Amino acid sequence: MVTQMSSRDFNQDTSGAKKAAEHGPVYITDRGKPAHVLLTFEAYEQLVGPQRALDVLAEPDGVAEIEFVAPKSVDPARPAAFE
Repeated sequence: MVTQMSSRDFNQDTSGAKKAAEHGPVYITDRGKPAHVLLTFEAYEQLVGPQRALDVLAEPDGVAEIEFVAPKSVDPARPAAFE
């Protein structure tokens, strides 16, 4: 279920908007035009997928904790062809 509300209504009833977001996206309009969308965090994660790597990189000390193993290529090396 999609809900639409004006930014004024959103400001006056934020808890109502959050409850509506549990049943689907809430389009918040500004002067009659869609300006924002309110989603539950679960719906947002389904939309963008797992963001764990980006979250860790955003942390100042998180980079040292990332374990990265580069896959080995099975293709034989070839000289570059410059044309």
